Amino acid sequence: MSNKNPIGLFDSGVGGTSIWKEVHALLPNESTIYLADSKNAPYGQKTQEEIIELSKKNTEFLLKNNCKLIIVACNTATTNAIKALRASYDVPFIGIEPAIKPAALHSKTQKIGILATQGTLNSELFHQTVALYSDVKVVEQIGFDLVKLIENGEMYSKKMILLLEEYLLPMVAQDIDYLVLGCTHYPYLIPQIQKIIPKHIKIIDSGEAVAKQTKNILEINNLFNTSKNVNQTFYINNPPEVMQELIGDKFKVEYKDF
Repeated sequence: MSNKNPIGLFDSGVGGTSIWKEVHALLPNESTIYLADSKNAPYGQKTQEEIIELSKKNTEFLLKNNCKLIIVACNTATTNAIKALRASYDVPFIGIEPAIKPAALHSKTQKIGILATQGTLNSELFHQTVALYSDVKVVEQIGFDLVKLIENGEMYSKKMILLLEEYLLPMVAQDIDYLVLGCTHYPYLIPQIQKIIPKHIKIIDSGEAVAKQTKNILEINNLFNTSKNVNQTFYINNPPEVMQELIGDKFKVEYKDF
């Protein structure tokens, strides 16, 4: 595996670009290929078998494009499929799990909220993680339709605000002091969330931790890019406008039917 090869990332849509931004900020000299499987979003409503099948298809696309490491930039795909991916492919994988540990360790009220997809909250990996912190009350909430609204460019819509209020206010009423965002789409909702929840509730997502882990894995495997040639490539299998808006004008999003 050449250290000049790109880092691959995939998600069930545009949300994993929140992870890509953290990785690119920490590792600006690395090339990346980001794959958005938006036409199959959200993964959170699919069976584990379907999630594994889609994750393998995405992985094979990235491997055909010579990726040296793959970030599963999707909580649902990580919690349901990463074990199968690691067993099937000889490439380092980095997964994304809800950041329960820092929230549980720092909570003063011993109550934390988790907003995530149904697929993540129902997964075995999620339940195993929660079980490690039995002294903390974990208030779970499925974010029904949030991913769909983001994918449709309705991030600031009235419907989005009403859904967020419906999901978040009961958590606030249970005295949480940390809110864990368990889906890579959700960091894009932080401005809206901050208007709904009290200021003392801290919001945590996984982006920075994933970027640091990516750096660690590159270092361990001696895979840092030492060439001057760096490219950031973005593919999506739905209309690219929403994703283009999220990543800005500096990079071009390409439509690709995969």
